[in-house]
Amino acid sequence: MTSQKLLDMLNRAVAIELQAIIQYMWQHVQWKGLEHYAVSDGLEKTAIGEMKHAEKIAERLWYLGVKPTIQPAPIFVGNTLEEMLKFDVKAELEAIAMYKEIIELAQKEGDVATKKIFEEIEEDEEEHHDFFSSLLEK
Repeated sequence: MTSQKLLDMLNRAVAIELQAIIQYMWQHVQWKGLEHYAVSDGLEKTAIGEMKHAEKIAERLWYLGVKPTIQPAPIFVGNTLEEMLKFDVKAELEAIAMYKEIIELAQKEGDVATKKIFEEIEEDEEEHHDFFSSLLEK
């Protein structure tokens, strides 16, 4: 049986994914400048990836008998590309840390399906982190 702690963490994960979807999509829409096309397209693709994560987690919650949240975690869009990317790196690091906790707890509880879902999502989040970090280095 899945613990309330794990269920709460899964709902927090949905909120984190909703935050990322909105944050990255608004950055995609708002960013203009020399690197507009490369950065903007990357933000859009990342937002769509986050949407798929939110859907997977919400489906898992629904299966476990819990209604997924519709409230995103706090959104930080930023005004400059550097500020946007710093917010995005921070968001990805927070998601990675939390998803590692979820994986560990799911393992302890014997929830193989949740563990597998979050291992896949965590791998994607690391790629997103790498994308944002690489842009910041430029």
